[in-house]
Amino acid sequence: MDKIIGLGNALVDVLAIIDNDEILAEMQLPKGSMTLIDEDKLQKINECFSQMKTHLATGGSAGNAIRGMACLGAGTGFIGKVSNDFYGNFFRDSLLERGTEADLLLSTALPSGVASTFISPDGERTFGTYLGAASTLKAEDLSLEMFKGYAYLFIEGYLVQDHDMILRAIELAKEAGLQVCLDMASYNIVEGDHDFFSLLINKYVDIVFANEEEAKAFTGEEPEKALDIIAKMCSIAIVKVGARGSLIRKGTEEVRVPAVAVGKVIDTTGAGDYFAAGFLYGLTCGYSLEKCAKIGSILAGDVIQVVGTELPAEQWEKIKEEIMLIN
Repeated sequence: MDKIIGLGNALVDVLAIIDNDEILAEMQLPKGSMTLIDEDKLQKINECFSQMKTHLATGGSAGNAIRGMACLGAGTGFIGKVSNDFYGNFFRDSLLERGTEADLLLSTALPSGVASTFISPDGERTFGTYLGAASTLKAEDLSLEMFKGYAYLFIEGYLVQDHDMILRAIELAKEAGLQVCLDMASYNIVEGDHDFFSLLINKYVDIVFANEEEAKAFTGEEPEKALDIIAKMCSIAIVKVGARGSLIRKGTEEVRVPAVAVGKVIDTTGAGDYFAAGFLYGLTCGYSLEKCAKIGSILAGDVIQVVGTELPAEQWEKIKEEIMLIN
């Protein structure tokens, strides 16, 4: 089985379920988006969270995807940056306990990153993200050795603010013979750095994951047409269309896979990350595109029924049994 390494913001999610969306307006956080915040805004959110019940979980888009793959039994690694503090140790321990090779660099300048996560009554999640130490991962921190022994590099789109670091990671990954996978991350991130996304996907990226909002922000088109445009730029294009499932295109092959029906959506945090985890796990096993997408749908369907991105061990065993039954 091929191994996969993730490159991303090493973040811990602090999640809270909110009664209505008024607090999002108060905190100036657009619903459904990921907004970078400074220490002052983090302090305001923490004051608000101190009056609410919160839940702690390891987070970050690439971190979530790698954790999902590790729980399925894939060989995984992760590159990121934390501080030697509570959140940094929490993140490291979470990776190691699932067998992931943790290439976590240490920052002495900033505390570990935190993603304050507001979960609306409809399950939509909104992030106020303080990157902290995660933002200090630089091109010069990366080495060829980090990428050796892996077949795929999974990059989260949230990293695109550092062009030099992303390009260095891709250069080293390609030198080590890896295929590069990019998750577009958030529609507002795509809108804010459209030209760089275009450069990456046209020139370097092999596999692209986008939801319909991200795909529209990138192409200006609805999902089907967006899929067609993105697929012409890379090897495999995946556009996730929420409750309608996913669209996948590789060359002339196109697959449509429905979402798994769920009783109630509790929290959509990690849905896209877990879809990517299932899809890429399938690729490392050599499965068909359809089976890869079905595994992704199973994982996404399970994670939206819990708060955060942690599934119990017995649930993972059930998922593995389901995967064995897929044609």
